[in-house]
Amino acid sequence: MKIYVYTYIIAPNVNRTSAMKPIRLPCYCGSLRQASRVVTQMYDQMLKPSGVKITQFGILKLLAACPDLTTGGMAEALAMDSTTLTRTLKIIQENRWIDVATGADRRKRCWNITAAGLQRLQHAEPLWKNAQKEFARLAHDVDLDSLTRTVFHLVQKVGE
Repeated sequence: MKIYVYTYIIAPNVNRTSAMKPIRLPCYCGSLRQASRVVTQMYDQMLKPSGVKITQFGILKLLAACPDLTTGGMAEALAMDSTTLTRTLKIIQENRWIDVATGADRRKRCWNITAAGLQRLQHAEPLWKNAQKEFARLAHDVDLDSLTRTVFHLVQKVGE
């Protein structure tokens, strides 16, 4: 007998004191989120010596490549909720890795990476490359180019 609660399968008579292993979820969204959490934890662990989390790393890379981005522009580029992005930007700003300036329209905020942010990014980059290699090793039987292409295609289709 299976009982569905939201997107999770709860098995009856499970000893709740024993460590549970991940379960296969019947929901596409739940499965993608589950995979995202596991991969994020792996990258965060490997980036830990730099003090940068993978979400922060992505924003620093984006701002290094595209200075003067607005919060909205960043949210669109990353397909990220602006509230979540704003929270992450605040943390990065408090670390003095980015700064903000008022745009031509005073309501717009334009973000830039600071010298300290560039230095932090340079420290994190080799750790990120190692995380990429480790992920590729773990997923050796997966066509990662096809995976990223498919995921990006889904981002575009669902975001339309």
